Amino acid sequence: MMQMELPGRGRRDHRNRRRNLASLIAVAAVAFALLAVALPAAQAAPAVLEGDFASAIVIDAETGMTLVAVNERARRQPASMVKMMTELIVLERVHKGDLDMAEMVRVSARASRIGGSQVYLAHGEEFPVEELLHALAIHSANDAAQALAEHVAGSSEAFVDLMNLRAKELGMADTVFRTVHGLPPARDQEPDLTSALDMAILGRELIRYPEAVEWASTQTMPFRDGKFTLYNPNKLVGRYRGLDGIKTGYTVPAGFCVTASAVQMGKRLISVVMGCSTDKARANETTRLLSYGFNLYTQLPVLAADGQPLDTLLAVKGGKLKEAPVTAAAALVVSVPRDRTGDVVVEYRLSAAAEAPLAAGTEVGRAVALLDGIELGSVAVVVAQDVVKGNWLDRLFR
Repeated sequence: MMQMELPGRGRRDHRNRRRNLASLIAVAAVAFALLAVALPAAQAAPAVLEGDFASAIVIDAETGMTLVAVNERARRQPASMVKMMTELIVLERVHKGDLDMAEMVRVSARASRIGGSQVYLAHGEEFPVEELLHALAIHSANDAAQALAEHVAGSSEAFVDLMNLRAKELGMADTVFRTVHGLPPARDQEPDLTSALDMAILGRELIRYPEAVEWASTQTMPFRDGKFTLYNPNKLVGRYRGLDGIKTGYTVPAGFCVTASAVQMGKRLISVVMGCSTDKARANETTRLLSYGFNLYTQLPVLAADGQPLDTLLAVKGGKLKEAPVTAAAALVVSVPRDRTGDVVVEYRLSAAAEAPLAAGTEVGRAVALLDGIELGSVAVVVAQDVVKGNWLDRLFR
């Protein structure tokens, strides 16, 4: 039987449905608001800046945090920036004791015929490992790179295998090395390929070695007993405050490239630009990116050196006090991105075997400032007051 609609019932149902929908929307809005409060703030996305480059990146050398990224995973030819990996492998061998800086390297006929940037090594000449590293790191000498590779691995092909293995260990997922120097490939060869991100990873690893930083920031150095002068092609060395390398590169397919490192206000950044149109553009874009990156940071006071007790206590064995107050031995100030100041946490790493008596000022651990689990800085933690040894009764009831 057909049901007859009563007059006005349809309008009332429509109004009820509208009220129910409005209520649902309000409830959903409240739920989303509560969810937003409950979830931690997401890390800000890296800045994307336009410029005269095909790809670029700026990272914090301490934390690895990316500050600026433009096509950072695009695979391109790196030119002489390849030599950073050649240098890294040689330095790692030296620091492990497998190779000596004074060890003599005999130049092969193949090394003497390498073109491009060179120090004109002659077949049969001998040079110490250290001098060839100078030529590679400062002058970007292809013949020095070839001679070192042959000395370490027996051939440049074997050395390239070591380079690719090390790249894999470092997580350089976009990289395939095919040479030890970065020269353009011959007609029947494939080019070296990498990304701005991978070059930043490599640069970050290389500057762990003080020699690499020293050489990268050297403008000139005598070679071959002063008969030849090594010149650094990085025009920013000595011109941009705090810049100390790392490696330039140029070929027609690669364009002008540079992996740069600089320190300002106690903070080290690494930048990479690839595919710049001119040497001047390479320098200009690097300074612009580094300056932008440094401006993202602020100095954050974490702990004061005012003698006030910290919000933790030291467990003491055999003392009159079971727990002793502690304080920071000095102020702790760290450099942190301006939008991440609220994410810095302090971790107290105190001794688990502290025994009385303890004099005020005794170091018993460290306070560590962390961002995303990465250490930004630390300061010693000391006992805030004398802790005397307890008597037998104190020890009995503990």
